Amino acid sequence: MQDDCNQRLDRGEEVINVGSPFNMRGGPLAGFRILDLSSVIMGPYSTQILADYGAEILAIEPVGGAENRGMGPSLAEGLSDVVLNLLRNKKSICLNLKDAAAREAVLAIVKTCDAVVTNLRTAPLSRLGLTYEDLRAVRPDIVFCQAQGFRNGTERQADPAYDDIIQSETGLAFAAQQIDGIPRLAPTIMADKVCGTVIAGAVTAALLHRERTGEGQFVEVPMFDVMASFVLVEHSAGLNADQGGAGYQRILSPHRGPQKTSDGWINIMPYSRDAYNHLFKAGGRPDLIDDPRTAAGKLSANAPSLYADLIPCVATRSTEEWAAFCTANSIPFGRIASIEEVAAAFPTREHPVAGGYKEIPAPVRFKGTNDTHSPTPEAGVHTRETLMECGISADQIDDLFRRGAAFEATRAAHPEMIPE
Repeated sequence: MQDDCNQRLDRGEEVINVGSPFNMRGGPLAGFRILDLSSVIMGPYSTQILADYGAEILAIEPVGGAENRGMGPSLAEGLSDVVLNLLRNKKSICLNLKDAAAREAVLAIVKTCDAVVTNLRTAPLSRLGLTYEDLRAVRPDIVFCQAQGFRNGTERQADPAYDDIIQSETGLAFAAQQIDGIPRLAPTIMADKVCGTVIAGAVTAALLHRERTGEGQFVEVPMFDVMASFVLVEHSAGLNADQGGAGYQRILSPHRGPQKTSDGWINIMPYSRDAYNHLFKAGGRPDLIDDPRTAAGKLSANAPSLYADLIPCVATRSTEEWAAFCTANSIPFGRIASIEEVAAAFPTREHPVAGGYKEIPAPVRFKGTNDTHSPTPEAGVHTRETLMECGISADQIDDLFRRGAAFEATRAAHPEMIPE
């Protein structure tokens, strides 16, 4: 692994060695401890954000590790490319929540926590004895955030929901259908990630409320409600003023998006009459200069037809010629970057087990607090130490492990992953 690190340094790549100094974490949420009872993407993404902001995250995983540890290719077992960023800055505790003693261990952990994030529905939480009321009994000021598909108290509260289902239920697939007649999902786990971002904001707001009042509370984040609100920001157009159907027409134009050049693709986004005039002139359509459709206040309504007229103009020059032209004339444009190209600028970090990997840096920079980083742990590496810290006896802990109700990774080969 060190040889690989040296080779990347020789190539001029940025390589960062990561440690695990949880007791030295910085960030505006430093000092808050949050229990993560979630799975897959939505909940773990929300706690990734909270961890990047400095909170200490205790992630409860099933015995043997969470499902997302196998999402996509892996450099090492249980350390998929996805979780090398998704589970960073977290501690991993593996417990079988259906075991009565393991449940008591969770309650002991909750006593030390400021907030809990879960994507379990109400019925499973009730069966496990881990509802808001159960947890509030041991930590009265707990902030408890439940994020599930559909709002409690509705006829669909017990329905399972995943990203694909919520995209379909909240108008995203329908919006795509207006473009080419085929309902499609966004090629990213959009609902999970949008909802994860909302969860992080909601938990932070509830913690601020608790700091001011001393009161914890139950926070509900239904995926359907979040995504319906998200989609209808612009697609509420036509809900009240009749336009022959709801939806923001500029966005629904089949001509919106990257344009083909003489040697590739580019995405040019004219947003003024001057921009259109420059493009039409350069593209061989001087007859469209000062077209009435580009008058002030008319651009959005006429965007579908303007985009259509722009397509043959862009095809007359190469991608780089248009890039230079747009730069010279202050016209917004973008090249079509591959996923690998997007990640190329990110640093390479050195994981003590998986080796070198691309870090996806936290997008928010806080100038007044320190940024610290700990690597994604192997499943259960913090189980024993966390249970001991929370007052569970060594005999009780040994019994959990002996019965298979708890799990810990073997850390002898990688002591650097254990916080000091």
